Amino acid sequence: MKISVIVAVSENDVIGKDGHLPWRLSQDLKRFKAITTGHHIVLGRKNYEDIGRPLPNRVNLVLSRNANFEAPGCVVVPSLEQAFEIARKSGEEELFIIGGAHVYECAMPMATKLYLTRVHANIDGDVKMPSFGDGWKLVKEEHFGKSEKDEFETTFQILERSL
Repeated sequence: MKISVIVAVSENDVIGKDGHLPWRLSQDLKRFKAITTGHHIVLGRKNYEDIGRPLPNRVNLVLSRNANFEAPGCVVVPSLEQAFEIARKSGEEELFIIGGAHVYECAMPMATKLYLTRVHANIDGDVKMPSFGDGWKLVKEEHFGKSEKDEFETTFQILERSL
């Protein structure tokens, strides 16, 4: 099973502010939906609480060390390893890590594909993306301009690596 990370990151490595995405990027959200629909996604409890519901047409695996935490419509798991096992047993071919920062940090060493939206702005925020690690090779890149529904210019990249 391929472990993929999907994330939007500003030029100064910001991915969040006050528990939310710090930008409005309609094009990026549509791409996120198209890429992750039909797959298992792994997200942390804080990320789940910000979204407020399970993302439709995906198996939502929410990480929480609190055994009493409930996320209706999701599968709550205490570890990444358990999330990976659930996805593997169901025949998942590509599992997506969708954040937040701590989940990215823990999963990045095992990831072999990175769907990266580079947000061309320095953003004020309180959550930064941890290091991607080494060995990534760019396999696709596409630039998108600002628009009525997209606050900033972005570049969408797909990177891969062998572990």
